[in-house]
Amino acid sequence: MKDYIENRVKEVAKFTVETKSTVRETARAFMYSKATIHKDLTERLSCIDTVLYKQVHSVLEENKAQRHIRGGKATQSKFKGMM
Repeated sequence: MKDYIENRVKEVAKFTVETKSTVRETARAFMYSKATIHKDLTERLSCIDTVLYKQVHSVLEENKAQRHIRGGKATQSKFKGMM
């Protein structure tokens, strides 16, 4: 793997752990696609740094568990704005 990819993966992973941000928020912050960030965090990071991978994995699992709540709030605010 090229050095710039490894550096990007580590930087994105550290940001995700520190801010507990979602893949979408991280992609927006680093101006990459969601697919790139997701692949970096789930596939590439496990080969580079296993300790950091475990931390990121726990953040991603927490975000996944809360996904239905965030979606409901977004829909609620959307319909409040229509009235």
